[in-house]
Amino acid sequence: MGRGKIEIRRIDNSTSRQVTFSKRRNGLLKKAKELDILCDAEVGIIVFSNTGKLYNLASSKQKSSHSQR
Repeated sequence: MGRGKIEIRRIDNSTSRQVTFSKRRNGLLKKAKELDILCDAEVGIIVFSNTGKLYNLASSKQKSSHSQR
């Protein structure tokens, strides 16, 4: 059984919004790492939170290590 569809809109509750951001950010970074490994692709991602905190990932071929700041 699949998951239900959600309406894509801003989450009003700040706690729920932060939890969703964290989970989806981690999922995005995980998928990017998988794409890099499985397909030998060069992948780079930069994500800024609403507080301005930076999260990034780069393939090792891009002369930058996988990192999260």
